[in-house]
Amino acid sequence: MKYLSLRLLVLLGLALACTIGIKAQNIPASSQKIHLDKPFIQEYSVKYTASEDMVLKKAFSDRNGTIQVLEASGLVRTHAGAFLYPGTLIPDRSYLPMEDKVIRDMLTMEGQFVYLDDEAVFSNAWAGSVYLPHELPGATLFESGKGFIFLVSDGSDLHLVGPQGVIWKDNAANSPVLDIKFDPERNVFYILSTNAVSIFSISEQKLSPLTTGEDFTCFEFRQGKDRLAIGTEDGFFEWDLGKNQMWGTKNAALPSPKLTSISEINGLLWFGSDKGAFLQKEDGGFNYYYGQRWVPGEKVVHVSQKGGNEVLLLTEQGLGKLVFTYQTLAEKAAYFDHQVRDRHIRHGFNASLVGMEKGNVDTGRLGDSDNDGLWTSMYLGGEAFRYAETGDAEALQNVRESLDAMERLYTINPVPGFPSRSFERSGYIERLSDPERWQHASDPEWDWKATTSSDEAIGHVFVFGVIAELVDEADIRAKAIRLLDELMQHIVDNDWYLIDYDGEPTTWGRWNPEYVNGFPTMVGDRKLNSSNIVAMLQTAYHFTGKAVYKQKAYDLMENHGYLENLMRPMEEIGKAKEGSDEWAAMLSESWNHSDDEMYFLGYWGLYRYAFTDELKGMYKKAIVDHWEAERPEKDGLWNIFTALVSPENFDLEEAIWYLQEYPLDLINWTVKNSHRQDIVLLEENFRRQTTQKVLPPDELHIRRHNANRFGLDGGRDGNQENSAGDIWLLPYWMGRYLDVISEPLLP
Repeated sequence: MKYLSLRLLVLLGLALACTIGIKAQNIPASSQKIHLDKPFIQEYSVKYTASEDMVLKKAFSDRNGTIQVLEASGLVRTHAGAFLYPGTLIPDRSYLPMEDKVIRDMLTMEGQFVYLDDEAVFSNAWAGSVYLPHELPGATLFESGKGFIFLVSDGSDLHLVGPQGVIWKDNAANSPVLDIKFDPERNVFYILSTNAVSIFSISEQKLSPLTTGEDFTCFEFRQGKDRLAIGTEDGFFEWDLGKNQMWGTKNAALPSPKLTSISEINGLLWFGSDKGAFLQKEDGGFNYYYGQRWVPGEKVVHVSQKGGNEVLLLTEQGLGKLVFTYQTLAEKAAYFDHQVRDRHIRHGFNASLVGMEKGNVDTGRLGDSDNDGLWTSMYLGGEAFRYAETGDAEALQNVRESLDAMERLYTINPVPGFPSRSFERSGYIERLSDPERWQHASDPEWDWKATTSSDEAIGHVFVFGVIAELVDEADIRAKAIRLLDELMQHIVDNDWYLIDYDGEPTTWGRWNPEYVNGFPTMVGDRKLNSSNIVAMLQTAYHFTGKAVYKQKAYDLMENHGYLENLMRPMEEIGKAKEGSDEWAAMLSESWNHSDDEMYFLGYWGLYRYAFTDELKGMYKKAIVDHWEAERPEKDGLWNIFTALVSPENFDLEEAIWYLQEYPLDLINWTVKNSHRQDIVLLEENFRRQTTQKVLPPDELHIRRHNANRFGLDGGRDGNQENSAGDIWLLPYWMGRYLDVISEPLLP
């Protein structure tokens, strides 16, 4: 998608973002936390791949926005390229005479390209008048000073060159020379070698030592700070030029300490390394750009600025152009809405794009899933909140189409009230996921997927309740209530089990007291299944009015301990004691993050449709207790769900951080973080929390809400794109509906 198209989508999104729907609850303004939706900085990358024979060295942009890349055999430039649609690097043939020149180095001066070849420093700017012979045939690098003065080196010799010719010559005090930087405040050059930094005074034409060390690789003069930042094979340090001593201490606690490049952009340091690039923030932390989401290749060889809102990251395999643009959450929602509708709707299901070739979204197919009903429930819930909040006709149509898909999950199989996992046209079972789970429908044109689980069921009940409450269209509301009733009647009639086509309970569709209470109290499934089934029964009673659902719920809570189970504090959940059966031991081996998703989806019906205020107060206590346990993960959806029960006390800032930091690129690239030196690793623990602080979503591989946000490594090498429908749009639109996220504030 071209950037102009993205902006167009954004503007369309703003036009739709007006508040004309129902409101969830009347909470006094004094107690209601709310995020005012102002523009924030959103990053994305446009990538350009290089051919295998290219040896890339530096990348710059001139004042016109033209990008040129220095390659061993000449200059190359960017061709095509847009967000999610990579371009390439091709030979630059802009100036005919340049084809015959052997360009050894380049830089920008006053926003213009300046080149170094074996004869001279020259430029095509300034009407081509800059041509300064340097008398150093083996020249490999140079730096500009004031008034078209340049210091040129071949790695051992130094020549100072100006309009009047070669001004000064000498051997470098330390060699080989790796880089040169100019200090306009002192009118001196700094010369970097592997073990020293020297200083050359233009006025005195004198070369002097500045500092020594080991394994120097790169450096940068910090404009206005009177310091040099010096990179090494193991971190960096800064040198105070005024006091002529180290400033602070050496810092090796970096995402990747083997540094290849340092640049200062807008007062902040950018680093290239053997494993990606990173920006040091004002608080000392880092934004990390590593992997195919941001750059083609691993080793970053050069970093430079392009205009006011772009940064060029040159790797050995190509160029990544980081774009920093301002947008509101509403604009981001508009983009993600387009992403879902454009390539993630399969028969009305919210689906992933799978089988892609190296991140090419045009090569993928819509994949089936064990959880088609669950992922669609979450997307559908988001669209219902959107419709309730905005009255948008497109949102209503999206609700209709996805609810039709949900309905067919029930009608395509022969078991009354039993929801299929998925369905697809016949003849493709062997090519679908889990082919052994598929069954032929009575209609020979279709097949359906069996073995439906409890996470499907709770997702269905959640969204049927949301639609029944919030969508003021009689036919849609009636359909949601009918499906809710059919599902819950099936469960009640079958002694708290989901009964499959073969007459047997499915592996996970079990809420029977004998099964649930057969687990030791510390095994999470005992608490989870109790919480879910009570929520499901309350929801069914609230919308159908059938007394059986209320009676059964109270029977489970009062006579089978389900209220005690669901109220059990999260701190008591852990591994089953030694001697427990294998099933309990397996289920409690570590924290199950899929359970978190089931809990929170159930909390909508547990709290909102509670039979009494007394129960509602108890449920609130249980929900807040769970939220407290989940706070380190900073999951946007869990925080927004908690706003339902505790609007005056939940992590709004962390929810917004999640929504803002989630990448626009939802391709499941392989991501690695376990090598990082800037994170504090924890010992192995039950919750599988690997670090003290969770990393931002755009530094992790793409994951749904049922995955551990502390997982450092993972991904699918770009062969899949996830839908934003469940990952992002549900928490955003729920937040809008619950009045914790405002309408976009226009300038």
